[in-house]
Amino acid sequence: MKAFEHGDAHRDDQQIIIDIRQKTAVVDITPTTVPFLDLPQQHRSLESEILDAWTDLLSRAAFIGGDAVSDFEKSLADYVTTDHAVGVANGTDAIMLALKALGIKDGDEVITAANTFFATVEAITHAGGVPVLVDVDPDTATIDPAAIEAAVTPRTRFIVPVHLYGQPADMLEIMRIAAKHDLKVVEDNAQAIGARYRDQRTGSIGHAGATSFYPGKNLGATGDGGAVTTNDEDVADRVRMFASHGSRSKYDHVVVGYNSRLDAIHAAALSVKLRHLDTWNARRRHVADRYATLMDQLNLTHPTISTNGTHVFHLYVVRVDDRDEVQTRLAQHGIATGLHYPTPIHLTKPFTHLGHGNGTFPVSESWASNGLSLPMFPEMTEDQIQAVATAMNAVLGTTHVLTRNTA
Repeated sequence: MKAFEHGDAHRDDQQIIIDIRQKTAVVDITPTTVPFLDLPQQHRSLESEILDAWTDLLSRAAFIGGDAVSDFEKSLADYVTTDHAVGVANGTDAIMLALKALGIKDGDEVITAANTFFATVEAITHAGGVPVLVDVDPDTATIDPAAIEAAVTPRTRFIVPVHLYGQPADMLEIMRIAAKHDLKVVEDNAQAIGARYRDQRTGSIGHAGATSFYPGKNLGATGDGGAVTTNDEDVADRVRMFASHGSRSKYDHVVVGYNSRLDAIHAAALSVKLRHLDTWNARRRHVADRYATLMDQLNLTHPTISTNGTHVFHLYVVRVDDRDEVQTRLAQHGIATGLHYPTPIHLTKPFTHLGHGNGTFPVSESWASNGLSLPMFPEMTEDQIQAVATAMNAVLGTTHVLTRNTA
């Protein structure tokens, strides 16, 4: 099966929906295996380009720094439309180092969302900040600007909005609040590289942006990696210094820093992949559109797409009652799914000291309890998309469906 392309001829959607419902109305169906993510498929198409780049690095033993890293940093800055991009070891370090470069001090309060991945708040803590959690918008799951405003105190110094699942947060309102209270903004852009808020790329709107190149991201490295993007030359310089043992030149250590550099071998692969990112993100939007069409009548809530920007669907998270049971039954039909994130930050063990119990952030808790991530990757075929829709119809429909294990 080949990946579905825009413009590929396929049957009328209404007929496909009818066929799906007829298929799930029978007693016995054969499950079709659909992975949650298919990175080998992506890499097969790029293998020769990546191997050529790696062969060059091997021939020169150019593993740390060098033109592979600087070339990627320039391409990334051009893509995000910032003046600077600095590669670092991972996305968690990118947030931490951006905060450090912007002058965070021990005890400074940093407002962020309660429903983010653990790394966001982990980075704030390692930078010396005190995380101040707030709830999120019930439709988009991105941080609620009104909740940010209500959480500002005399000790607040930073806001870290998370562009969750690939959807930009409401940056216009967030930057207004930041200006009003003299706060710095670091965008957690780990899941939304390539997205736009109004006419701006995410990662270019705040005082700095932090992104991750973990392999499963929309732009994934061949290992771990991350970057800080910014229009502030001093911030970029300080990130680079902190990431290289607090040194701007060999043996001249200005501060106690970190060892957090983007390896050249990953930068070389990222340079190859970056050229395909817009196409991949467009395909993700296509898969999302197909899901919304083929599962329109099911008893679930599809992602809400803000009118302020473009969603790049790092994840396609639906909300459904009896989420765990639905996930189990989908697995019986061969459909892999994920949970992002089943425990909001305030209920994780390391952050119980913040004093927030169950019910403190009801919207975040609701997303945690009923959010289910469906398969989402650019190379999904039309058959795979329809297989997911067929299984969802079987699981959420009124007809009891028996599956046949063909293993």
